[in-house]
Amino acid sequence: MTLPGLDGPRLPPAAGGSAQQLVVFLHGYGADGNDLIGLGREWASLLPHATFVSPNAPEPCAMSPMGRQWFDLSMGDMSIIAEGVKSAAPALNAFLDAELARHDLPASALALVGFSQGTMMALAVGLARNAPPKAIVGYSGALATLEALPAPGQGPAILLVHGDRDEVIPVDAMHMAREALSQAGHPVEWHVSQGIGHGIDGEGLRLGGNFLRQAFADAGATTP
Repeated sequence: MTLPGLDGPRLPPAAGGSAQQLVVFLHGYGADGNDLIGLGREWASLLPHATFVSPNAPEPCAMSPMGRQWFDLSMGDMSIIAEGVKSAAPALNAFLDAELARHDLPASALALVGFSQGTMMALAVGLARNAPPKAIVGYSGALATLEALPAPGQGPAILLVHGDRDEVIPVDAMHMAREALSQAGHPVEWHVSQGIGHGIDGEGLRLGGNFLRQAFADAGATTP
């Protein structure tokens, strides 16, 4: 079976030269890569040696034909969502492998940043990769599956951020995710944005950028 080729907007390192880190944004249901690439501009001063890419999901959105989807969310059942993540994973993994090769970077230089459905993809795919990414930041999402996990202590640094007034994915989904991951030996940093619905506020943006900067610094991949 031929995998769909993913592509989307990119930003080169603000400092110029070759990339030392790769940050991949995974957008939500009904959006596309343009929805999150602006976060790269916000984080450029924190991650001046990072290149940013925000691929468009492989399928036209069932509920919003102008947008894209990683998988069909119309049913909303978690078992169906888990199957959807599984079906979309090969194309995303192929894209991540190709992007790392393009920049001649190791897995320790990769970070995944998801929003909503993109967070489901970031957690499921990032945690299941043979060589996990250095960090995962998930906004307004959920944990779809725990089928494959790295050994405790060998996984990525994880930050989950969620609005307490999220009307699309309740904040309880974040608490369930962090508890499940922590019980499996993968501690999670987390933050609840007060008064925020299904979106990212300034504090969440600040926390995400600083979290990635620290994660890459801990890997020895960032120049102080």
